[in-house]
Amino acid sequence: MLIASPEPTKPKASGIAQLRILQTTDLHAQILPYDYYGDRVADSFGLARTAALVDSLRRETANTLLFDNGDWLQGSALADYMVYDRGMKDGDLHPVIAAMNALGYDAAALGNHEFNYGLPFLMAALGRSRFPFVCANALVKKGSNALRDKRLLPPYVILERKIRDGAGELHPIKVGVLGLLPPQIVTWDSSVFRGAIQSRDMVETAAALIPEMREAGADIIVALAHTGIGDAQHRDGMENAARPLARLPGVDALVTGHIHLLFPSPKFAGVDGIDIVRGTIEGTPAAMAGYGGSHLGVIDLTLQRDGRAWMVLDGQSQLLPIAEISAQGCKPLVKSVPRILNAVSAAHQATLDYMRFAVGETLAPLHSYFSLIKDCPTVQLICTAQRRFIADKLKGTEHAALPLLSAAAPFKAGGWSGPQNYTNINAGPLFQRSIADLYCFPNTICALRVNGADIVEWLERSAALFHHVVPGKQDQPLLDDAFPGYQFDVILGLTYEIDPTQPARYYANGKMKDPNAQRIRNLRYNGAPLDLSAEFIVATNNYRASLNAELSASRPLRVVYEHSVTIRNILLNELANMSPLYAKPVPNWRLAQMPDTSFVFETAPEAAQFLKGLEGLSIEPLGLTATGFGRFRLQM
Repeated sequence: MLIASPEPTKPKASGIAQLRILQTTDLHAQILPYDYYGDRVADSFGLARTAALVDSLRRETANTLLFDNGDWLQGSALADYMVYDRGMKDGDLHPVIAAMNALGYDAAALGNHEFNYGLPFLMAALGRSRFPFVCANALVKKGSNALRDKRLLPPYVILERKIRDGAGELHPIKVGVLGLLPPQIVTWDSSVFRGAIQSRDMVETAAALIPEMREAGADIIVALAHTGIGDAQHRDGMENAARPLARLPGVDALVTGHIHLLFPSPKFAGVDGIDIVRGTIEGTPAAMAGYGGSHLGVIDLTLQRDGRAWMVLDGQSQLLPIAEISAQGCKPLVKSVPRILNAVSAAHQATLDYMRFAVGETLAPLHSYFSLIKDCPTVQLICTAQRRFIADKLKGTEHAALPLLSAAAPFKAGGWSGPQNYTNINAGPLFQRSIADLYCFPNTICALRVNGADIVEWLERSAALFHHVVPGKQDQPLLDDAFPGYQFDVILGLTYEIDPTQPARYYANGKMKDPNAQRIRNLRYNGAPLDLSAEFIVATNNYRASLNAELSASRPLRVVYEHSVTIRNILLNELANMSPLYAKPVPNWRLAQMPDTSFVFETAPEAAQFLKGLEGLSIEPLGLTATGFGRFRLQM
């Protein structure tokens, strides 16, 4: 449910004007309303649909600016096709940029996922943009302060436009647009950068550059901050810094994103300093437009011309959806804009051809509907492929004799991305799209050397997925929706239980909560209790390896192998060799037994057809939620 913001009053006086800022964020290369993994039309995302809202508001309001807030390059099969099959050469036009050119963006920022494919690919993609990209804290060389940094891109741009006031008169206006992103890019993509990129804190950077932008003539300043709404108190290097950014003097409008949520929305009701009716954060108008073009963010500023400059009198924000999602399904509210369809038609068809290429066969369905409550064959397939690859690469090394484990998470497990965000592959042919469905990120392979104590911390961090529950109580919520499913690592090669009747050792954001809490029980290797001092190799991905300091409470973990080959390619080779595949999970982890206790959890409604195939679990459907998820009861 969205909050209905009051419609701003249109100025009618001379020297008073309305400026409407339109925002997209986290497009993740979802240009068309099409699910390439399921090979079907999808009505809940797609910039081609969002474009209809943009066109409508441009006709309605004379003074509009359109910005994108980053994470536009990676995240769909079309994006991966451009990297791994088509490639980019100097002078090529990337389909996402083609669509954005056609829609007529005024400026855009970079997000963290722009860097996943490496700097050469990113710079090639930017090459034919007809609008400026800005990024203030992705650095080529870090200076003694933010004003002395050498940056990959311009930190800001001053847009010179004409604005029509309430009396119909045109006046010049200069809009400063500042780009910011999480400084964690240097960690998350360290295997890609290899020291070529540095970063600086977002708030420190913005505070230094805003006065410079004012001196350069900016009447108003819009911060395109690829960051979420997190803690109010600023900490150096924080990832979700929207609230301290909103408090900075000189920020007139804040465009946020990164965490794929909606603002304004009831998700942030009751948070100090946040007004979900007017759409302000710490008094600053702000918007966060979800994921994949699902919504258009709209920030309305009322401006007054004071002599030769403009000042902001008032501001508010709202979100406009492209579809209505309910228990009855997804109803589109707008149609795709033909010029956006045309801009990417060739790349779309080439992507379809690529994704429809047959690579093997599965004798049983593959799905992730219950991946957060039991052993999941799709996750174990990834673990098995990683482990086999690393075993081969470590032959003849000092690490070859160590026990080899493998860690992976269910990347498509509902959550904030909605009830369509699950893997569901029918029995029969496996296609290239099936591989992408099983592993939807461009992660590369890594291996870490750990000890038993490190493994305990790793699993305790995953166990924060579950709410703290009470034995003997009925229908308790089981899954914490603040914990992303893609952080729920399971480690294949061990057996263990998770006991949510115990308090969590970690918060959902991975920070330590209670070092004495223990949810992992009966942790065993080869049937014997795990030796906390014994050493292991864990096959995993580059993203998880980049966070290895968070996986161990005592020390950074040692990377013993890394390679640029994607886990998707490793999985492709594994499935081709195993075809025809009959995936049945091996015992790995389970929830601890709790007699006379039941839980409720959400997954896709389609999960109901697979209930009879579950072993050792008693699950019954309870109907649909208002957002289209299926609600189920788990009886322990």
